[in-house]
Amino acid sequence: MTKITFIEANGEKHVTQAENGSTVMETAIMNGVPGVIAECGGACTCATCHVYVDDAWSEAVGGPSMMEEDMLDFAFDVKPTSRLSCQIKVREDLDGLVVHVPSRQG
Repeated sequence: MTKITFIEANGEKHVTQAENGSTVMETAIMNGVPGVIAECGGACTCATCHVYVDDAWSEAVGGPSMMEEDMLDFAFDVKPTSRLSCQIKVREDLDGLVVHVPSRQG
């Protein structure tokens, strides 16, 4: 299991255990993390699972695909570390990952 910490816009932390091979979005939904809505269920057809990858983890997670970049155009307050959590696969080397949930979704 891989530890992922979600930090809400108000600073509240949610420390979760994620199954390798799942997505960060699935982990958020299964753990009831507020602010990750995931209307499309992980199909990369909305931007309601938008998160900010913590700067310390940005390189390890990597950047968005072209399709994901297109969907991020619909997200609120996009930043250089913005990602759709449905597109981040959980893997062993992401143990300790920290992501920040925006104050609202697009």
